[in-house]
Amino acid sequence: MATVGRFAAVVLAAGAGSRFGGGKLLADYGGAPLLHAALAAARAAPAQFVTLVTGADAEAVAACARGFDPGVRVVHAADHAQGMAASLRAGIASLEPGLDGAFVFLGDMPRVPHAVLAPLAAAIEAGAPAAAPVFAGQRGNPVVLGRALFGDVAALRGDVGARPILQGLGAALAQVEAPDDGVLFDVDVREDLPR
Repeated sequence: MATVGRFAAVVLAAGAGSRFGGGKLLADYGGAPLLHAALAAARAAPAQFVTLVTGADAEAVAACARGFDPGVRVVHAADHAQGMAASLRAGIASLEPGLDGAFVFLGDMPRVPHAVLAPLAAAIEAGAPAAAPVFAGQRGNPVVLGRALFGDVAALRGDVGARPILQGLGAALAQVEAPDDGVLFDVDVREDLPR
């Protein structure tokens, strides 16, 4: 499925990983840092560039990301302790004008199926204000926010990410069936790492 629009990929990697015990994004996941898997998904998206949003452990996380992809853009969310909305605000605010939309990836989601990415972008190109993957009736990540919603991100607060915006769209939110549960799986605690 070819896409012709202009998209960015934003990877939210600002959290402290407190439930994990800290250092989550740098933890080993299948022989590489957990963050690398999220960045691989972002790189597989039909996006012109990847922006990483740092917060806690900013220098180590940025170095880890650049070790995977020296071309990744790094933005620091100074107010990251306020929650995921702060990271999302920083990421979206950093984007250049003229984009059609932005993928929003979470740094602790290592199994995003790459096959769902182009259909998400295509939904935006077809006129949807936003698109999200769905597996077994559950909405997952990454989501794609169309350009018209970028302004709404500035008003977000707390640790909810784009959820309030997506809920407000109702039936206008494009839902794309995902091939597996990788759109739902995230690493919260050490027990979530592969053995």
